[in-house]
Amino acid sequence: MDQTQLQAAFTAELAAVNRKLRTLVDERARKMGLTWSRARLLMELAREDGPIQSDLAGLLDIEQPTLVRLLDGLERNGMIERRAVEGDRRARRVFLTPMARAQAEDILNFLAALRADILQGIAPRELEMALDVLRRTSRNIAAGRSAAP
Repeated sequence: MDQTQLQAAFTAELAAVNRKLRTLVDERARKMGLTWSRARLLMELAREDGPIQSDLAGLLDIEQPTLVRLLDGLERNGMIERRAVEGDRRARRVFLTPMARAQAEDILNFLAALRADILQGIAPRELEMALDVLRRTSRNIAAGRSAAP
């Protein structure tokens, strides 16, 4: 395979893996009564409870109004609570409720098992190399590098 073919095959495979992984996670989230967006939000809060709303939008790479809609729905369902930040009346910290924490832990456990399953038989050194390639690809995308004018 020449370089152009190899690059085309790599990006096509990367896109296919992303779709397949997203489908698996979506199915699990739906079985838990969640959308993918809500599941992502719960997982982020399970990792670090109490982030400021605007920071959370950045972590999830979504716009503030989108985050507010997600939080409104989760708050109505008793899954999160928002608390004022002392000294900044506009800022709010977001916390999981105990009910949501249990659900978020279920999602995190599912993802850990999924990772172990789908990466079975791949040596740590191979994963390190693949991770390096993906990180460099991500940096190139972020830098806006492209063959197109």
